[in-house]
Amino acid sequence: MAALLLPALLLPVLLSGLLLGTAAPASAHAVLRATDPADGTVLRTAPRHLTLTFSESVGLLSDSFRVYDPGNHRVRTAPAGHAPGHPGTARVTLPARLAPGTYTVAWRVVSADSHPVSGALTFSMGERTAAPSAPLPEPAEHPATTALHTIARHLAYLSLALLLGTAAFVAYCRPPMTAHLRTPALTAAGTLLAATAAGYLLRAPYEQGTSPATALTASALAHTATTRPGLLLLARVALLLLAAAGAALLRGRRARLPRRAAAAVAAVLAVALTLTWPASGHAAAGRQAPVAIVSATLHLLATAAWLGGLAALLWTLRRVPAPHGVPAPHGLPVSVPARFSRLATASVTVLVLTGTYQSWRGLGSWHALTTTTYGRILLAKLTAVGALLLAAARSRTWTARLGKASTTPDPRSLRRSVLAEAAVATVVLALTTLLTGTVPGRAATEAAAPAPAPGPVSAAAGIPTASVTTLPFDTGAPGGHGKVQITLDPGRTGGNSVQAVVYGPDGGLSSVPELRVTLTLPAQRVGPLDTRVTDRGGYWAADAFTLPLPGTWTLKATVRVSEVDQATVSAPLHVTR
Repeated sequence: MAALLLPALLLPVLLSGLLLGTAAPASAHAVLRATDPADGTVLRTAPRHLTLTFSESVGLLSDSFRVYDPGNHRVRTAPAGHAPGHPGTARVTLPARLAPGTYTVAWRVVSADSHPVSGALTFSMGERTAAPSAPLPEPAEHPATTALHTIARHLAYLSLALLLGTAAFVAYCRPPMTAHLRTPALTAAGTLLAATAAGYLLRAPYEQGTSPATALTASALAHTATTRPGLLLLARVALLLLAAAGAALLRGRRARLPRRAAAAVAAVLAVALTLTWPASGHAAAGRQAPVAIVSATLHLLATAAWLGGLAALLWTLRRVPAPHGVPAPHGLPVSVPARFSRLATASVTVLVLTGTYQSWRGLGSWHALTTTTYGRILLAKLTAVGALLLAAARSRTWTARLGKASTTPDPRSLRRSVLAEAAVATVVLALTTLLTGTVPGRAATEAAAPAPAPGPVSAAAGIPTASVTTLPFDTGAPGGHGKVQITLDPGRTGGNSVQAVVYGPDGGLSSVPELRVTLTLPAQRVGPLDTRVTDRGGYWAADAFTLPLPGTWTLKATVRVSEVDQATVSAPLHVTR
């Protein structure tokens, strides 16, 4: 059973990773605050620089900016950089002379929390024009890279919890036998090392949106070694190898350490290893970063002690004799589950304190708890944690009975209780890893804020060439189906207005709490561009939205009909000049 338990725990994470990897990538966590020149403006004089300002510091790629002239030819630009003293900006120097017409800029940077973010904008010299289509071969994202990167990240979190939790269980609970825990601990360590190595190899393709086949190129490996996420992944590998070498040395009896000294060294290594996650994640970006990194590190350590220790306790309980046996001294000493009960209580206390702080920092408002994906996943996690606490309370009841000399409890009942607790814990861990790859509610709210309208456009609303697209949707919930009708007016390159109407199952107008409409031009690696439609009381609209290039765009609508039910549908949209 011990050999089968690790795959059983890995299965939900692998499935969630596959589902996430095949889904459309979510927008990343740096929010574009301003552009200079502003999107859609008409200029009289050529700008010397193009500058993007984000809500947090961003990393730059070799291909962070692609600028196309009115004839859709690539404009030669200097390498991208930051504005002096402003790591939250991305800047590129433009040629001294720019021909009249509309220029399209496709950009891609990496957020401080290690997620790539991309988009596009336009500006015009003297007058607006439409550029002919000249498709490029590479898509904006590569699904295989996204899937593999997501699976590696999930496996790393789970194996960390199992490895550190097992070590904490052995050090604090002191079971009489530990040989049975060696195999799961080594499996967790090997999985963590392999997942970390895979994360390093996939880092450059993930940032650039390219195929996994580019992972082993010298330029990709060298680039990753210069980034903060890459350096932290290398540090994680070094710490794992250092821990493995130390363990092998002690096991070979060539060096001896007092128990307390060994525990201190192991604690330092555990903290340093855990720190490599928050230092490149949500905690490292935004406000109060030092406090957030400390809080996230403690949160991960407490999670590992509780959930990983729970798995170790479950494996240890297999050593307890049959139901009519004596729990101690021939079976498991009553002190082991009693000590784990105290360890779990301390871990839960740390989780509540750090989780409250991280939720406040990530959400930003109560409204985001129900209106953002981050908030809804957080609600699901809180529900699962509540179920986990109930299961833990049941386990504590059996632990208390073990401590009473007047009773001879059934070890099988305790095993069942701990197994149920471990199953719920797996769900909690999967939801936790989902949160690390989801746009925080605070950032999502900022991204959904109305953007400044571009300069005046010549197209008039209501002309016969308006583009109308109808998308059926079905959330899978009772009454959660219908259709959304989206109109782009005039439906050509340049300035457009956007209107969207949602119809319910009966064909009548339906009011929904959230609607998001985006457009992506895969052939040019442009987008997704958010239309930023807002509720106008019965319909959704955006007065000004710029389509920079002709071609076959992907029109995507996400319709949320309740607090938990939503559906995303898409269709091709042909845009002409």
